[in-house]
Amino acid sequence: MKCIILAAGYATRLYPLTENFPKPLLEVAGKPILNHLVGDIDGDGFVDEYIIVSNHKFAKNFNDWAKTLPQRITVLDDGTETNETRLGAVKDIQFAIRELNVDDDCFVMAGDNLLDFSLCKFLDFSREKQTSCAMYYKESNTEKLTKTGILEIKDDIVVGMEEKPKNPKSNYVCPPFYYYVAEDIAKINDALADGCEYDAPGSFLAWLCHKSPVHVHEMPGNRYDIGTLESYKAVKKHFEQGD
Repeated sequence: MKCIILAAGYATRLYPLTENFPKPLLEVAGKPILNHLVGDIDGDGFVDEYIIVSNHKFAKNFNDWAKTLPQRITVLDDGTETNETRLGAVKDIQFAIRELNVDDDCFVMAGDNLLDFSLCKFLDFSREKQTSCAMYYKESNTEKLTKTGILEIKDDIVVGMEEKPKNPKSNYVCPPFYYYVAEDIAKINDALADGCEYDAPGSFLAWLCHKSPVHVHEMPGNRYDIGTLESYKAVKKHFEQGD
């Protein structure tokens, strides 16, 4: 299984902190965010390669970081240098699949989130189902529902998904962690040719759920998204002090 980590963003809301440094390598509790994620997933024992998709501006940072870890880590430079010219998450997934001729199951995730639970249970669930899978959690704050990916679920199967909907059809939020079986991830070219949106990572799932079964697993804990300087400070305090 391959783990594709999307890390080609520019985190402009965190400037000046991330103006010349990638958000996934910011330190929390004494180590980069990516160390927390890779260290957790590696405990599952099924990932044989971690693929970091970076922009050109930060590719060297990720290559230097990769040398500090024992895992097999491949850093891909998608060639973009500004937030305005970024490829978008789905095109970055396509780029990784094409560049490395990936024909394996893939766990795809954003590289800038911290969790208070292990992703290994989700990976075990996905292998048990032998289908593509997503996670979800219930959001009670209705204002947040228009700013994220929202799932429609029936009998533990995704029957619809929409990114940042004006009129959310449920309160099931889909965080950026996706398991794609090999035959589904291979459909990414078809998805983009069919008009699939590509900026948000969940857009491919939104297209795929109408073509293949996608099971859902309820997220067993909390996700901490670092979007602003204030949220970064709060997350650091939470993890460093055990709040």
